[in-house]
Amino acid sequence: MFTAFLFPGQGSQKVSMGYDLYKQTDIGKEYFNLANDIMESDIKDIIFNGPDEKLKETLYTQPAIYIVSVIIGKILLDNGCKPAMVAGHSLGEYSACTISGSFSFENGLSLVKLRAENMQIAGKTKPGAMAAIIGISFEDIQHICTTTSNENCIVVPANHNSPNQIVISGDKSVVKEAMEHARNSGARLVKELNVSGAFHSPLMKSAKFALSQALDNTKINNANIPVYSNVSAKATTESDEIRLNLKNQIDSPVLWCKTISNMKNDKASRMIEVGPGKVLQGLTRKIDKDLHSMGIENFDQINEFDYD
Repeated sequence: MFTAFLFPGQGSQKVSMGYDLYKQTDIGKEYFNLANDIMESDIKDIIFNGPDEKLKETLYTQPAIYIVSVIIGKILLDNGCKPAMVAGHSLGEYSACTISGSFSFENGLSLVKLRAENMQIAGKTKPGAMAAIIGISFEDIQHICTTTSNENCIVVPANHNSPNQIVISGDKSVVKEAMEHARNSGARLVKELNVSGAFHSPLMKSAKFALSQALDNTKINNANIPVYSNVSAKATTESDEIRLNLKNQIDSPVLWCKTISNMKNDKASRMIEVGPGKVLQGLTRKIDKDLHSMGIENFDQINEFDYD
């Protein structure tokens, strides 16, 4: 039985996450204190005490989830649980790369900080929207996006989360129009998401430019554990490929459904969501109900985990 670590993305955060890790583990103390220095702000206090509205800001959400996810992943590794493969949903790909040994916690957090800052800026300079659509095919949604987009405004499939759940992203006006087309095409649910920008769309071009420069100046190692890329849904251990995937990820769709299917084809049977929330566990079950899906998000679950 091969184990895969899956790392959550934005939206899985909650106030007080990781507090038990900080109080009860040495690595928790070390990494939270390091994080405050790297962030040049009291991210530790925001994570532990909120308020919730502040933690929901992209600027803080992304680093917060990264910090907690990596601490849990490192503890699992130190306790002898080494996965055969790793993947992360959007932001979570940075957690996956850190656990794979591609870069250090410090370098990963510096990249995530820059990523969050520039995605937030891009969201303000090029306002956009995202919406989840459930119940119609990817091909139908792709057709809706293509026919709704025009020279000045674009909408694209952004997250292929499960066979029946696709997230679209783009300029606000055409996202609204695409949502209406999806309803008329028989979608069971169409819901605009509470996000600060059109993530994983061409509206993130300025963020991609800033992040690409930082990635070029960051030491990235060959991975010790294969990392499945959001952009290709394929595994790699090559440092140059990991760097390119992270550059392209920010304005490209997240091929999560295909990623999980490819992991299963590569003999993964136990999928562990490492970090806050249960979003990826739910998606895994929707993608393939035969996969064993579980999560570890706190100190008690780390201690109760069967390491054999």
